[in-house]
Amino acid sequence: MSNALGIAAVTAVLRDLLNNGLVDASVGDVTVSAQAPDRIETDNGDLTQLNLFLYQVTPNQGWRNVGLPSVDSAGTSRLSNPPLALDLHYLLTAYGSADFEAEILLGYGMQVMHEAPTLDRQAIRDSFAPPPVTGGILPPPLQSLTAAELADQVEQIKIIPESLSTEEISKLWSAFGAHYRPTAAYMASVVLIESRRSTRPSLPVQKRQLFVVPFREPRIEDVQSADGPGEPILATSDLVILGKRLTHDPMEVRVDLGLAALVEATDERLRITPPAGLRAGVRSVQVEHLYDFETPVEPHRGVESNVAAFVLQPTFGGLALAPAPAGPAPYSGEATLTIAPAVGRDQRVVLLLNGTSPANPVAHSFRASSRASAADPIVVPLVDVERGDYFVRVQVDGASSPIDLDPASPDFGPEVTI
Repeated sequence: MSNALGIAAVTAVLRDLLNNGLVDASVGDVTVSAQAPDRIETDNGDLTQLNLFLYQVTPNQGWRNVGLPSVDSAGTSRLSNPPLALDLHYLLTAYGSADFEAEILLGYGMQVMHEAPTLDRQAIRDSFAPPPVTGGILPPPLQSLTAAELADQVEQIKIIPESLSTEEISKLWSAFGAHYRPTAAYMASVVLIESRRSTRPSLPVQKRQLFVVPFREPRIEDVQSADGPGEPILATSDLVILGKRLTHDPMEVRVDLGLAALVEATDERLRITPPAGLRAGVRSVQVEHLYDFETPVEPHRGVESNVAAFVLQPTFGGLALAPAPAGPAPYSGEATLTIAPAVGRDQRVVLLLNGTSPANPVAHSFRASSRASAADPIVVPLVDVERGDYFVRVQVDGASSPIDLDPASPDFGPEVTI
């Protein structure tokens, strides 16, 4: 890459190229300059001059994003020095005092540019080499341009003719504040200017691996208890996941934030054992297909299914009343509940009581008192509960414990007497 002197170096090389071309063509005493048009003295009738003027610099689109990002995500460490890629736009103008002189100079100049479509690296080095004269040195302006390193940049500079409309030429010469002379436009592309700041280089890649896999997105359509469709999902239940494209090697099934144990698997059906410690309520399940790329850390994250929800129902384990019910009057006191799985401190617990007598379908619901920690007992205040037998359910975050209302069933109930 070149450095900040690259722009001036390109102009110097092009001027040297034109000067050598005119010398080889033996057109006489012609001055080749690189000045702004308004600085060319045209009052002297003996003027014979070819002028190269850099009138515009634009970013090169092909190199614009090379080397980015240049810093890390924190913005503190420099990762690379992206090149400043520029296209240089020149006007080649001919001046002459006699008839056809300007046209002749412009023709020779355009021929030189046409026959040098690229700036040869050796030609660039020769332009800044000291003259082959004992004790000869370059002129002071060119001495600094030898450090431009233009010949060492990765892409050679191409000289491309440009076509300017009459309107564009008019606007340019109006901006120059000078009288128009025969002119041709050229673009030099591309000049790559790179910083020399220190960067954090990456280690070389030791092994390249490319893996192509078909896209198989798993899809969960239903989550059921392993005991059968419609059966309650309890803390002791296995889950059955129904869907499409469920299996993969390797794979994981996540229930909430924990990993489930895979019992059996087909593309349409998975049976899993949920992780321990799940709370009652609405829980989530997701299937993730992993990929083994033979690189640490294995396995790599792959394609995930949709997230499906299921309700983990609590199990009522009994209650203790304090004080014990006595007499026919409505009961008021406290019920200490036993519920599985363990209930979190912030979970909402509601005790539901429904009378077992069809003739007197009384019902009550009471919310448990708040607790300081999950280890504290679950206490529900009871107020004015009619004495009698009740079916009992508990709700934890809206999930109700199962109840069996078939008198012939061995799991009939549960019931309590108040």
